[in-house]
Amino acid sequence: MTVITAELVKEIRERTGVGLAKCKAALEECGGDIEKAIEALRKAGIASAVKRESRVTKEGRIEYFETPETLAVVEMNAETDFVVNNDRFRTLHRQMIELLAKSRSKSVEELLQTAFPKEPSKRADDARKELISVLGENINIPRVALIKKQAGHSYGVYSHMGGKIFVMCEIAGSHQEVDFAKEIAMHIAAEAPEYLRPEEVPANVKAKEEEIAKEQAPKDKPAQVVEKIIQGKVKAFYDQVCLLNQKYIKDNAMTVAQLVANYGKKIGKEMKISRFVRWQIGGA
Repeated sequence: MTVITAELVKEIRERTGVGLAKCKAALEECGGDIEKAIEALRKAGIASAVKRESRVTKEGRIEYFETPETLAVVEMNAETDFVVNNDRFRTLHRQMIELLAKSRSKSVEELLQTAFPKEPSKRADDARKELISVLGENINIPRVALIKKQAGHSYGVYSHMGGKIFVMCEIAGSHQEVDFAKEIAMHIAAEAPEYLRPEEVPANVKAKEEEIAKEQAPKDKPAQVVEKIIQGKVKAFYDQVCLLNQKYIKDNAMTVAQLVANYGKKIGKEMKISRFVRWQIGGA
């Protein structure tokens, strides 16, 4: 028999807003599987659309290094916040980011095998292992990114919660709108969209939302009415998880798409969000 721990119940509670008793019952029904339990709660109409992101489960920091051509981003984790705030940890983190920008490594593995600055006989991974022996905690780098900048684009970067959340928003149409791009990056940090637009939602994700909506729809209504209800619920899902569909956090009278369009008219340029990155410590 699967043991339903208080931690599992709390996690579902945090992700759905549903009462603890119903969260526990759903977990018991689904054998302790969190994702299946959330889906069951949604099919029962108890929980609304839920973001995939769960609570933070690791200590660490996400830092970046910007040049005119690139934006290097490195997440580095440790076991405790005490080590994450240690000066030696932060120094190594900064060195890793600068090394990524210089080497243009395409993966964590490639970065760790790169020669360390001023010590060509040492690899970046050797420096990481040395710090582990000094600080007594496991230290790892789960992900890196090297974002190549494009001409005529603006890049807004926002770091939140002391590096626990990192966001980059890229806007096409002008290279002079960094402040505006950062405003949208702040929105992304708070609202955690998963996709830029509905067209980017994977077919399997859309199919699951339609299935859940169908389960929630009244059984005594005509087929055409049920279909409208399903499409309405799917649209509500898009409005939550797609950046351009989201209500702008500082003015919910408009969507982010409308905000960008209005801003473009104001400055006399056609603007559009071309991509965004949102990382949170412990995320996939």
